[in-house]
Amino acid sequence: MNKRSRIHQIIRLAIITALYVTLTIVLSFMSYGNIQFRIAEILILLCFFRKDYSIALILGCAIANFFSPLGIVDVIFGTLATAISVLFVMKSKNLVVASIFPVIFNGIIIGLELYYVLSLPLLLSMASVAIGEAVVVMVLGNLIFFKLKKNANFLELIEANQNCE
Repeated sequence: MNKRSRIHQIIRLAIITALYVTLTIVLSFMSYGNIQFRIAEILILLCFFRKDYSIALILGCAIANFFSPLGIVDVIFGTLATAISVLFVMKSKNLVVASIFPVIFNGIIIGLELYYVLSLPLLLSMASVAIGEAVVVMVLGNLIFFKLKKNANFLELIEANQNCE
């Protein structure tokens, strides 16, 4: 990979990281807590198309979680949920199947986090986080990415980025 390609890749990753952080913080009223619809989670599906975006999304989640009311606990466990989700999304062969993993892992891990840190009911916490994640990633995310898969500019961006590996 030449120096220019590497710089372009770093810029793309920085933009994705910044987008995740910005969406989470600007929409913080619905990004944190036991009922959450973290719109930035849609970006996790980028890893279905490009594995190198995983770094940007995990880093973006970690940075965004520094602003969480749960503080360092959310930085650790929220980021863990995203990292595990990203790994499974990257391995998926089907976008719909890929979108299920963030629902499962965030529901379980963040549900447990809310239970232990805030003493919220365990199953209700898991369910509410999973439902919010399902609405954002499975419904909105799939709608957006099924449209993007038909967009020449999106496909060109994905292809152009493949040359950076």
